[in-house]
Amino acid sequence: MAWIIGIDEAGYGPNLGPFVMSAVACRVPDDLGHNNLWHLLNGVVRQAAQPNDGRILVDDSKRVYSTAGGLGELERGVHSLLVRNSPSLTLHTFLEGVAPDDLAELRAEHWYTGVSAIPAAGRLAEIASLATGFDAACTTTGIAFRLVRGVVMCPPRFNGVLDAHGSKGAVLAEALRHLLRCCRETLPGDDRLQFFVDKHGGRNAYAAQIQHALAEGIVLVRQEGMSRSVYEVLGLTREMHLTFQPRADSEHFCVALASMTSKYLRELLMGEFNQFWQQHVPGVKPTAGYPGDAARFLKDITPAAQRLGISEAALWRRK
Repeated sequence: MAWIIGIDEAGYGPNLGPFVMSAVACRVPDDLGHNNLWHLLNGVVRQAAQPNDGRILVDDSKRVYSTAGGLGELERGVHSLLVRNSPSLTLHTFLEGVAPDDLAELRAEHWYTGVSAIPAAGRLAEIASLATGFDAACTTTGIAFRLVRGVVMCPPRFNGVLDAHGSKGAVLAEALRHLLRCCRETLPGDDRLQFFVDKHGGRNAYAAQIQHALAEGIVLVRQEGMSRSVYEVLGLTREMHLTFQPRADSEHFCVALASMTSKYLRELLMGEFNQFWQQHVPGVKPTAGYPGDAARFLKDITPAAQRLGISEAALWRRK
């Protein structure tokens, strides 16, 4: 058996709101390890290019979510595949399981309450039915899925990492370090860990980041280039292999699920962010926090933020 782990993020580009990175794992029998999981689970899941025939959509979050379409498809996938044992939660209870190390940071945010009910779009009966079908398909193939951990980084810590390292890429490295350690420590057994990570920012060399995260091991570079960067970590209690590649969320099922999970969490948190500011600035248009519109939103809320004693540095991510 081996664990295949996908890692991807949401919210790296915005100036407002949190940055989120998630790790999703599946345990796969050795004889299926090189199979495409979309093909193995074809009876219950599909990609965006396939017909919308009722199967669960699993793909790069950009293909699953749109502002016009809302959270429905994103939520349908995340809940049916990963949250199926607890279909009705609050945002806070969800985060207690997904990002427990970041709860204190979130509680320090003026806008965060965690009381939002999820699934936000409802459809509990449909999700339960889809989850039952997905469980049956996983039982047949011997595959088991698990949402390992998420990292939620709000602007104060985001800016702190920028100040400490002078590079926005250090934010990705810090989140990745945390997720690699969580996967190594929490995934049961001594099975091989095979990571697939979506590449960002044009970087090709990741050995130093991996070595910092897994200091007990020795990182060997197997390949480094534009198309992919591949590493092996020796000296640990279990085998570890890591592959970084562009558009990994289109090629690897678990990376697509990690992309969807990160986007789902980010959208839920931005919902609370916008709700808070609409209470204090009636009529303010919601924002997704991306450059351009973020400046408009910051200008609109600045008088209220000053009244509330919230500094711009606590709101605005500088890169």
